[in-house]
Formats: sequence, structure tokens, C-alpha cells
Amino acid sequence: MRRAAAAAAASLAALASVAETASARPISRPGWLERVTVTEYFPVPESWFRGAFVKAPGLPGAHRVDWLYSARGVTMEGDGIGLDGRRYHVSDTGRGGWVDRRGRRSCIGCGRGIYWRAGGFWRNARGALTYPLAGGGWFAGAGLRYVPLPGVRFARGPSRPLRYYRSVAVDPRVIPLGSRVYIPYYRGISGGWFTAHDTGGAIDGRHVDVYRTPPPSGTGRHIAGQRVYVDPPG
Repeated sequence: MRRAAAAAAASLAALASVAETASARPISRPGWLERVTVTEYFPVPESWFRGAFVKAPGLPGAHRVDWLYSARGVTMEGDGIGLDGRRYHVSDTGRGGWVDRRGRRSCIGCGRGIYWRAGGFWRNARGALTYPLAGGGWFAGAGLRYVPLPGVRFARGPSRPLRYYRSVAVDPRVIPLGSRVYIPYYRGISGGWFTAHDTGGAIDGRHVDVYRTPPPSGTGRHIAGQRVYVDPPG
């Protein structure tokens, strides 16, 4: 699951080490890991979005369409906080991957970037992506044809019992789940120690994603070239 713009950017750096990661074994002894990219993720608030309210499979009522399906929303971050203050998560991201701002097929790490799931949006007269706004009108011209997203489904509550500034997502091919991870940058925020509780599609290689409260700016930290200590389970 997960990751908006910061996670997509982090995956670009991770692509360079794909071959190294594929041939490496998970860490089995305590020690320092060099050249680690550290990013952050969080349950994304629906209040940050401005799309129209639509029905969502598995959820009561209606929710903002861009909160549900955009690359900054729940289908990227995995978890969200609704306008009612309750927690929700995506239980199935559906089929088809991602599209860019023009509605063209894309992927995390591709040159076009990602903007939306490959469904749950409308196409305008030019065939580009658009969606209705809560205040009236459309994001990029009136929508003429709706593109469905088969298989997507949401659910109430958080996806996993993660703890703010205590849980991290990792690539288990490098850092085993259950590992204790020390990140010196966070020693003044949370004491620096975390537990590898989660994984993510954009977490490749030497990449650690810190679970945190939603930041005021809407974007979490992105820090490259970090040195972290890993104490694997057992």
C-alpha cells in the first residue's frame, strides 16, 4: 500500500539499486545500513481534498472522489481520516495500476509520473482525466465518459495496528519484518527507534518509510543518504 508524491520520488532513487536488492539477502545480524532513503507516510485526511462526493465500495455515505482515487489519496497511502473523523482504509486497490494527469497509463518511477488510479475518473472532450468538484464544475473540463475501477474496495478502520513515530514500512528483502530500526535523524522526535511493521509497493531496496501523524504541509519528509541501524528479529 500507500505513498503519494514523496513515495513516488523515493522510488526513483530505489530503482538504481533494484539489481543489488534482488541479489542480496535480508539482514540477519545487527548492524548499520548505509545509503538509506527515509520517507514518511500517514493516514491522509479527506479535508485536504476538493473533489465531489461519490459512493465508494465498502464505505457508508459518500466521500470526496480525489481522496479515494488520486495518487495523494487513500488508494496510495492505504489509510485515511474521513471528514467525520473516523479512520478508513483501502482493502483492494482494484485492477489497472495508475495513470498520469492526462489519463495515460503510467507507473511509479516512470517519467510521466502518477496522478490517479487507472479508474474512478472521467475523460473530457480531449480524452484527458477530469473529475467533478464539490463546489461545482470540473477539474479539467466537463467529464463525458466515466472510467470505472474494477475490484476496488474500501473498509472502515485502519488497515493495520500501526503506531505513529513507532512503526516503519520496509522492503523485507532487505530489512526483515519485526526488525528494530534506529534512525538517528529521529532521535529528537521519537527517540529514533522504530519497528518494521509494514511494507509497501513503493518501498524498494534501501528505503524506510516512517509512519507519522498527518503533517500540516501535506507532505512528509524525504531524506536520502541516511545511515540506519537494523536489529533483525531472533
